[in-house]
Amino acid sequence: MVSGNDSISLHNRLALFRVEAGLSRAALADRVGVNPQTIGFLERGQYGPSLELGLKLAAVFGVPVETLFSLVPFQSLASQLMPSSAGAA
Repeated sequence: MVSGNDSISLHNRLALFRVEAGLSRAALADRVGVNPQTIGFLERGQYGPSLELGLKLAAVFGVPVETLFSLVPFQSLASQLMPSSAGAA
């Protein structure tokens, strides 16, 4: 629970999904009905989306909202793709 001056950081993979889909910020903004600056603020973590906007963004990419947004930092893609050292020769 958040109280007083405490705040929760919302982490996202929005830029990763947007670039992978070949969308500009303006094109993504148009699809979800916001200003392109809002997409920039979201990607930089300077703005937390409403539930409605989060769901719209997830729908654009066809993923659950939890794939785009998290309360804990996402594991880096490089560390997810690297083979574990236990199996390496």
